[in-house]
Amino acid sequence: MLPLEYCRQKAAESKSSFLAGFRFLPQPKRDAMTVLYAFCRELDDVVDDCSDRHVAQTTLNWWRVELAKVFNDETPEHPVCRALKTVAADFGLPQEELEDIINGMQMDLEQARYGRFEDLKLYCYRVAGVVGRLIARILGFRRPETLQYAETLGLALQLTNIIRDVGEDARNGRIYLPTEELQRFNVPAQVLMQRTSTPEFAALMDFQINRARDTYREAVALLPSEDKKSQKVGLVMGSIYYALLNEIAADGAENVLKYKIAIPSPRKKRIALKTWLFGFNP
Repeated sequence: MLPLEYCRQKAAESKSSFLAGFRFLPQPKRDAMTVLYAFCRELDDVVDDCSDRHVAQTTLNWWRVELAKVFNDETPEHPVCRALKTVAADFGLPQEELEDIINGMQMDLEQARYGRFEDLKLYCYRVAGVVGRLIARILGFRRPETLQYAETLGLALQLTNIIRDVGEDARNGRIYLPTEELQRFNVPAQVLMQRTSTPEFAALMDFQINRARDTYREAVALLPSEDKKSQKVGLVMGSIYYALLNEIAADGAENVLKYKIAIPSPRKKRIALKTWLFGFNP
């Protein structure tokens, strides 16, 4: 299987909302986005699928070596990195930004909780903010402020993921909601672990949702008008995740302990088309 075909298959298997805007892109950029997504997916799978921490660490170390080959004269072994070698050269993707994605996965291996929101933001930057910056580079931009927009949008998307996955993460022994905020709202960790909703937990989740909404608004406000057209795909992703956030709120945020909310594929397509035509105004 050719490297690009492998990446397309990897992306298709995920059925992620992340992919909804790709269809609007010209083929070279669509392929580049697919390769970047496959790279992120492979790294995420290391943490999710390796029950043995030492095996996961060894695998992450191997990916670091593979990524180094993307930027030197060696040929990577993995099809994703072989495809990424071309994409990184064609679109000027910085090695340090791609390395930061691996650093984010490293954080998942080393800690399961975060004390303060500032600590969580570093994690979000590495697993999502930096991905936003890489996407902005693939899509193309004129103004440097667009990178800050993309980073902030990545933060908003990751905060939405964290809200959606509170119950599932707790069952896997992870709590991404900052300990400081759990204490402020009087929500013991056992509430999450035992999936027992309380009025205090509902108030905590309302706080999380409102902060995420504010982050979407901040991101859109940062995007220079000169780059709104080129960055439409990112705005499509933002609008779909923003709709997901609103769906969680409407369903009752405390229910994230019981199940995951998802946006049906036909609705994703409608949101994507509407955003492509009329923009995204959170």
